[in-house]
Formats: sequence, structure tokens, C-alpha cells
Amino acid sequence: MKWKLGTLLSVLILTMVLVGCSNSSSSEGDENTVTVWAMGEEGKKLQEFSKTFEENNPDLTVDVQAIPWDTAHDKLLTAVASGNGPDVVQLGTTWVPEFAEAGALKDLSEYMGDYPNFAKENFFDGSVTTMEHGDQVVGIPWYVDTRVIYYRTDLLKEAGYEEAPKTWDEMKDAATKLGARGEDSYGLDIDRNDQITPFIFAWQNGYEANLDQNELNFDSPEFKEALEYYTSYFEEGLSPTQEGVDIVEAFKSGSKPMFFSGPWMINIINDQAPDLEGKWATAVMPTKETNTSSMGGSHLSVFESADNVEGALKYISFMTDVDTQMDWLEESNTLPSRTEAWEKPKMTEDPNYATFGKQLENTKPGLQTEQFERIAQELLSSIERITEGGADLDKELEAFRQEANKLIEE
Repeated sequence: MKWKLGTLLSVLILTMVLVGCSNSSSSEGDENTVTVWAMGEEGKKLQEFSKTFEENNPDLTVDVQAIPWDTAHDKLLTAVASGNGPDVVQLGTTWVPEFAEAGALKDLSEYMGDYPNFAKENFFDGSVTTMEHGDQVVGIPWYVDTRVIYYRTDLLKEAGYEEAPKTWDEMKDAATKLGARGEDSYGLDIDRNDQITPFIFAWQNGYEANLDQNELNFDSPEFKEALEYYTSYFEEGLSPTQEGVDIVEAFKSGSKPMFFSGPWMINIINDQAPDLEGKWATAVMPTKETNTSSMGGSHLSVFESADNVEGALKYISFMTDVDTQMDWLEESNTLPSRTEAWEKPKMTEDPNYATFGKQLENTKPGLQTEQFERIAQELLSSIERITEGGADLDKELEAFRQEANKLIEE
């Protein structure tokens, strides 16, 4: 089992502080209880939702602890060190490599035949990559998300576009025309805090990493060209360098008529900007070499120290059943991970869901290394120095490449 020094030190410090403060969510040794740690809003909804599972499995009780995302990582590290964790844990896809590398997640390979819902062919290709760690299966996709274009159909039409831009060139052209409407008008809002967006552009331009050989390839022409394209929107004034007005208000006023986001924005726009009905739509990402977008979402994994492995497997199988996933969509507005669910009328007849279904067919997850989030944050810092501080792109990219290589080799 390979531990990274920084992670190990964090675990030890947290354990010294928290060990002995056994949390009540763990029902150690109780074969009739399935303990679940779930994050954010999903965690708050899951206890009530799990009653159907309990009705179908009267010998089992589900005990859900809802954990805020901002404290979840540290809590999980402590559980790894103490061995006092849940049976089932929700993990964001970018966290899977770190906790798999630490040996915290049970290998589910031997159980795949007994639980048909776990089969890899049930999921999008981008999700399958995140299920695996080496030759192990360490998580089952629970829900997915990706990024698509949200755009004002009426304003794009005024700019000469009957539908969303389909290529990089069209995106830049449309953004330029939209940005020329007057003061405080932009063409494309790019959230510079979203760590996945630069990688989306890079993948669209043909960038690939070779993590088997620890080759990040940030010095490749494909990566550099993508960063030039990304930063050009800020340099040309087509995207704001400061966050400014809330994106829904800006979308409503038309000052930010195009942006990238995930499925959660559908309900937010409908709820907060009902006057825009019929004036906006979603579309798949623009194409350079490809129109690749990100594969995000969450997995359900069995903790290595789980007391009730059988109950955990039954619970994950229930949560990844197609009918359950459609019910969970109604409850949480998170997109189903099962490709079969996307054949349901609700997903095919709603044009916004249909957009996400089409985009999910061409996605990649964040780099499958436990260092991804640190690497991504280094890149965002470099981009900030370029777009706000006027730093030289070549020099910043070289400094970033060196720092990323140090991180991957730790």
C-alpha cells in the first residue's frame, strides 16, 4: 500500500485530534445496519429516500450521515487512519484515485458477477475509467454530470446564429459579435474557478496524458494551443476577469448570453428566471478535434473497513438500479449514471436532458491521479497571472509544467 507523505501527515494529525471521538454514525459490528456517508445536498435527502430500500430489505436498516463537502475530505482521511468509517461512502470522481491509492476502498471485482447493476457496460465510457484503479474496481457510478453550453437563443439569433456555435471558430465569432453589443456586454462567460474547463479545451484539441508513464504532456502543442484559446477570451474582453453579477441575473439581462455549466443550472434558470422561457437552450460543447467535455459526478464505494459488506453491496445495487435512478432524478435533479436510464421518455423528450445525454457520450474524467486537484489549482493560478497580471503564457506554462511534474513524482 503506497502512501503519499503529505496525505499521511494529514491523516496522522487529524487522527491525533479526533481519535477517541468515535462518531455515532458507525454501527460497528451491526450486521443489520448499513452505514452510509453521503455529501452535500444528496446526503440531506438520502435518509428519507432510503426507506424504499428498507421496505425491500426488512432485515436491513440504513443509517445515513450527511457530511458537508467542505469537511468531507478530512473526515474521510480520519476514517482511513482509524478504521472507523462507514460501509458505503459517496466519493466525487476526482477523489477516487487518492483513496484507492491509500487502500481505503474495497476491490469489488469479485462481486461483479453477483450484482448485474455493477457491470461496466451499464455506464458511459467516461464513467468506466473512474470506476477502476489499476486492475481493481473501486466504485460504482451513482450519478454523473458534464458541462454543456447554455445560451440565449434570441440573442444568438440577433448575432446571426440560428443555433449554438458548433466549432471553436464559431464560438469565438459568436462571442465577438455578442461582446460588441456595448458596454458590460460579454460573449462567453468562463468560470475561472472551474478547474475542469481548461482541460476540456485541451481534450477538444487532442491533448492526452500518459499517466502509466507519469507523462503529463503539458509541454505538448495541443495543450499550449488550448491554453492560448482559453486565455484569448479574457485578453480580448469577451469573458470577464471578475465574477461580477450573478450568472443567472447576467444571463437574464443578456450581459452574459453564453456560459458552460452542468445539469443543476436547468432548474435554477427555470426557477429564478421564468421570464426566459423559450429564450434559452442547451447545446453540446464546440468542436476542435473533438467536442469532448468532462465526466463528473459521484461514485458509491465500499470502505475497506466496512462492517457490513453484504448490506453495502445490496444498497449500492439498489441505488444504481435504473428505476431507482429515475426516482432519484426526481428527488435530487442529479443525472442517472446508467445508460439505459437515458432511453426513458423523460430523458429523450426533454431537449435539455437530451443535450446532456448526447454530451455524455463524449467525455473524459479529470486526470486519474491523486494529485489532480493540486495540479488543477496550480493551473488556475497560472491562468490568473496570465489573464489578470499580464504574465507571459509561455513562461507561466513552463513553470506550471515543472511544478506539475514534481507533484506527479512525489
